[in-house]
Amino acid sequence: MRHVMVVDLGYGDAGKGTVVDWLCASRPVHTVVRFNGGAQAAHNVVLRDGRHHTFAQFGAGTFRPGVRTHLSRHVVVDPLALAAEADHLTAVGVPDALDRLTVDGEALLATPYHRAANRAREIARGADRHGSCGLGVGEAVAYGLAHPDEAPRVADCARPAMLRRRLTALRDRLTAELGPLDAPPVEDCLPAYAAFADRVAIVDRAHLAGVLRAGTCVFEGAQGVLLDEWHGFHPYTTWSTTTFANAEALLAEAGLAGTAQRLGVLRVTTTRHGPGPLVTEDPALPFADPRNPTNPWQGRFRFGHFDAVAHRYALAAAGGVDGLALTHLDLAGPALRICRRYDTVDRLTPGPAGDLDRQAALTARLLRARPVLDEAPTDWPAAVAAELGAPVLLTSHGPTADDKVPALAAAVSAPR
Repeated sequence: MRHVMVVDLGYGDAGKGTVVDWLCASRPVHTVVRFNGGAQAAHNVVLRDGRHHTFAQFGAGTFRPGVRTHLSRHVVVDPLALAAEADHLTAVGVPDALDRLTVDGEALLATPYHRAANRAREIARGADRHGSCGLGVGEAVAYGLAHPDEAPRVADCARPAMLRRRLTALRDRLTAELGPLDAPPVEDCLPAYAAFADRVAIVDRAHLAGVLRAGTCVFEGAQGVLLDEWHGFHPYTTWSTTTFANAEALLAEAGLAGTAQRLGVLRVTTTRHGPGPLVTEDPALPFADPRNPTNPWQGRFRFGHFDAVAHRYALAAAGGVDGLALTHLDLAGPALRICRRYDTVDRLTPGPAGDLDRQAALTARLLRARPVLDEAPTDWPAAVAAELGAPVLLTSHGPTADDKVPALAAAVSAPR
């Protein structure tokens, strides 16, 4: 068997969910492993019969019978949102999603207090908003970094006294900093977390090693490399490592370093939900995305021509790929063009992780840059492969697994 890691080489919303669903439909997959992000993920999967679900914390292979989900310690887990997601899956014919779920006890919890603080900070930024999803994921990560020994974690859900102390300390610290929060009392939250602990299998980090040896796993990334906490265009970034790094670390811990295929996902049109650089943005493009409506936190969903400069940068920041999945080819037409260089530069080079001043300076350059647009390629997969120096192994021409076309018979490695 060979595991597969799926990462978005844009600003998110490239179609990771539909690619993961296709992988799980086209071969026996034991588990989808989530390795970054949290409940702000929105991975849309549509079945042939029209059923649809937006996967946030459950793996995007959950529609496929028997495919499990593992939330690794790198995921920020929101049990309240997870329960709502499980309810929707039940409504669309998947009643056993929670039975097929394991969660690493070391994972941070996202709570109503994180969510309220996140929204308060974003509102205070006014016109300088970062484009947060408003779900408290970044707030949970920041609190975990500041208070690693006191941050609420998944395992605490089974320890009510510990969880009460940690939630109280969290609430008190955030209230002292930000003022009263729009969040329920601690005592009102505890029963829901206790119910989560009773219903879900909470495991330790050693559990994943057995899963990886039990069958083929698909590592499903969240967001996109151009939003990465270290390599994205600061401050319009996420509090999450969106490259392959977390997945590679989990494999290495299991003694399986270098055993997974690296698959990068791209839209044929470069998009961004919310503010920040999008050099090729063109409001005249005749596209809309009903799955990504304008909302009070991220703002509007923006479309641009294919930005080979930005995607080459993402590819380098991610450490390269074995192949690409190119999605939304049903949108390709004469109006959609390709950008191979900007007016001032044709290549962006990633810097060392942690140099946010450098990333902020890069952001300023990109906000001033203008695209140089070439005409639409006659063969989009060939053009993208040439520009990025990686083969296109899978193309997607619609939302369902049936709309996926492998470029070669064994393009995306099957189990062996």
